[in-house]
Amino acid sequence: MEATTMASPQAAELGMDNFVTLTDKAVEMVKDAMQREGLAGYGIRIGVMGGGCSGFQYSMDFENAPKDGDVTLEQGGLRLFVDAMSSMYLQGVTVDYVVGLQGAGFKFNNPNAKSTCGCGSSFTA
Repeated sequence: MEATTMASPQAAELGMDNFVTLTDKAVEMVKDAMQREGLAGYGIRIGVMGGGCSGFQYSMDFENAPKDGDVTLEQGGLRLFVDAMSSMYLQGVTVDYVVGLQGAGFKFNNPNAKSTCGCGSSFTA
């Protein structure tokens, strides 16, 4: 179950037809967290940075406006901001919210990752 994605013209120009997607459950959980934190009008920044067990790690944080060079998307009424460097690593990635025996949280499913670590929050490109 995936949310509808509306990419900015910038994303389309960059050929990002298969860009990062949040499932309906992930969108719901982000919106719920924003409501609890009093962050009406904010969006979510999704990115990739160096570090973690495998070389790169995913990041998510609340953001109230895009920065210069960001790709801006909308999914299920939620604004997503992605910096240019991260955008190349997030092609085809799906972010889901999962609940399991060891807890609940956001899970990144990256079909382009050559390997991932046991913690599930870092990968090798």
